Amino acid sequence: MRDYKTLQVWEKSHELVKSVYAVCAKFPKEELYALTSQMKRSATSIPTNIVEGCGRRTDKDFCRFLYIAFGSANELEYQIMLSAELKFIDTTESQHLSEKIEEIKKMLSSLIRKINS
Repeated sequence: MRDYKTLQVWEKSHELVKSVYAVCAKFPKEELYALTSQMKRSATSIPTNIVEGCGRRTDKDFCRFLYIAFGSANELEYQIMLSAELKFIDTTESQHLSEKIEEIKKMLSSLIRKINS
């Protein structure tokens, strides 16, 4: 069993969730149960799956949850892109969030490789 709080990828994904919530607060009200809801779920899924994986007994189980977190990061990446194209967020915010997501994806990939080697 691992302590998720010691993982930098968990810490960065936790910060990403807070950033996504702050950005979603600026969306039009009609998006409350649509895109913002999906973005919040995707963002929250990243650190949540890291935490759940840390509680598993085997490296194989841990990796499975890291892959799920990676998939959620991909979902969020698309949702950020769509939000920018729909003009719900500006290009600077979109780019900043996309850079954070890319960093998290690289960290997840590295951790998966490390565990599998």
